[in-house]
Amino acid sequence: MDKDLFAHKSKSWDMNSKRVKNARSIAELIVKNIELKPSMEIMDFGAGTGLLSFFVAQKVGKIVAVDNSPSMLHEFSKKSNEFACETEIVEKDLSQEKIDRTFDGIISSMTLHHIKDIKKLFEAFYVMLRDGGFIALADLDSEDGSFHSDNSGVFHCGFERKELEMAAKEAGFSHIGFETASVIEKPHQTFTVFLLTALKA
Repeated sequence: MDKDLFAHKSKSWDMNSKRVKNARSIAELIVKNIELKPSMEIMDFGAGTGLLSFFVAQKVGKIVAVDNSPSMLHEFSKKSNEFACETEIVEKDLSQEKIDRTFDGIISSMTLHHIKDIKKLFEAFYVMLRDGGFIALADLDSEDGSFHSDNSGVFHCGFERKELEMAAKEAGFSHIGFETASVIEKPHQTFTVFLLTALKA
């Protein structure tokens, strides 16, 4: 098994107020842009300790937390009884493996930059969505590589929105839109986080 890059971070992950604020802002924008329903089963891709899931849980029926970090998912599991919906945990690396099931939607926060082949990922997402399903994916706008103090496991220094739009379009998605979800202030620089939403027609 690959080394768990987040093992030493998982226990303190939620203590970072910037991270909590970022997840809350992303969740609020998802709720504003997507009509979430209690009948929905959605996937949180790169769910980590469940920050994003926590803030959208009251709007859906079930969240399937997918992550390749066992330590992060352990923290998710420990607080799963606090979620306002049913939860399920799946430890998988979607850049290497497939999940043979479908969802009403896929949400994600700050995970795309850890995925090497974005085109392949979007194609996999399209297959995993039911007709009319949505993606709501948040990540960094293009940056100079200074967001992370350690760039291990980072394949992209943020993204150009136009490039992601093309990747989503080529995978078959429609109604593609972008909004700025959050601003992360760091001592040396300010970074913006976008939310990409799109539908499987």
